[in-house]
Amino acid sequence: MQRLLGLTGGRSKLMKLNDKILNDSRFSGIVPFEKKLWLSSPTMHGDEQKWVDEAITTNWVSTVGENINEVEQQIAEFVGVKYAVALSAGTAALHLATKLAAEKLYGQARPNQGTLSGHKVFCSDVTFDASINPVAYEDGEAVFIDTEYDTWNMCPKSLEKAFELYPDVKLVVIAHLYGTPGKMEELKKICEAHGAFIVEDAAESLGAKYKLNGKWVETGTLGKYNCISFNGNKIITGSSGGMFLTNSLEEANKVRKWSTQSRENAPWYQHEEIGYNYRMSNIIAGIVRGQIPYLRDHIAQKKAIYERYKEGLKDLPLKMNPFDAEKSEPNFWLSCCIIDKEAMAPHVRGETEELYNHESGKSSPGEILAALSAFNAEGRPIWKPMHMQPIYRTNAFVTAEGNGRGCTNAYIAGSGVDVGADIFKRGLCLPSDNKMTPEQQDRVIEIIHRCFR
Repeated sequence: MQRLLGLTGGRSKLMKLNDKILNDSRFSGIVPFEKKLWLSSPTMHGDEQKWVDEAITTNWVSTVGENINEVEQQIAEFVGVKYAVALSAGTAALHLATKLAAEKLYGQARPNQGTLSGHKVFCSDVTFDASINPVAYEDGEAVFIDTEYDTWNMCPKSLEKAFELYPDVKLVVIAHLYGTPGKMEELKKICEAHGAFIVEDAAESLGAKYKLNGKWVETGTLGKYNCISFNGNKIITGSSGGMFLTNSLEEANKVRKWSTQSRENAPWYQHEEIGYNYRMSNIIAGIVRGQIPYLRDHIAQKKAIYERYKEGLKDLPLKMNPFDAEKSEPNFWLSCCIIDKEAMAPHVRGETEELYNHESGKSSPGEILAALSAFNAEGRPIWKPMHMQPIYRTNAFVTAEGNGRGCTNAYIAGSGVDVGADIFKRGLCLPSDNKMTPEQQDRVIEIIHRCFR
């Protein structure tokens, strides 16, 4: 009987695991990468330095300057909205978008109270917690909507069930996972039927397109309020930064006000609303400004990586992260895969550690990620669903069958529908850095093949 191996649990434990993998006869002949192969790292082109230097030499290094003006205009034009507000992070954009939607729906809150106090918000379940935490910032209660297999995004059937259970909800936060648009035509129709606003989290999907009512549009235009990110690992980056996108000048100016500590138009500091220090710096904007011309190039490089994985792994019992080719063009930010159920080797996860056991012809996310790590390549588990996170385990969760909590007991087996948990269990993110060479990717593909031997 083989011993179960842990993927995490301290440096010495990890080193022993790496040695075991490197000495495993299945991986004979494969050489570790000399330099770490990253999941997705920044790609600089040189133009960024020009605009950063200009900000420094002109002494415009704070939260005003020509770089900020330019990136707001260029991104707004690229995405197809009238106004963009440059902020310190995608999280800041999501917070202010959520706050603005809540204020429009429920009115202005007292300074010591969030705008969502006493209200529920429907949220994507398989996403990074930056999508969800702004609901808590504003004292709201997130209700998590299960995922569907076709795009790994919010399930329209589950959203419809959620409105049956909670008909008073008027705000929905929808994320596009790993750069792949969700089923937005269906989701928008459901929200419109129930009079609900959409906050679109397009943090991972800048440059992705969706065919809405027969017309191709960019993600970042599909909600009432929309957000993108320039975090260090995104399709283009400023090292940090994000944007709020809208077609309303009034709402853009409201977000600008909030992002600069809600200063009033007075010769002294005067404040009538709670504000935040959320504005993008002119230096960060300089990096973004230098990146914008290369966005389409980065998308093409990421797409080529996805297609090489799809071709190179087609003989294995796994599938690449899916998308609707008729209605969407992803930006292919991260290439991911999901192992077929019958090909899953034993694999269990705790809160901070996971264990796996190898079986011939089978593998698991834990085994593949451990092998990649041993050869100096970075992969990652799929985002752990929000309804499984310790901080949100008491929040409601809705599946296509209705309430997803407490559905089984000693007498009722229940269907066990939980798509997000299943994708998390069987899926993983592969090295997707756009600087990865075909030869390096071939080595990653070979390592994955060896895991199934």
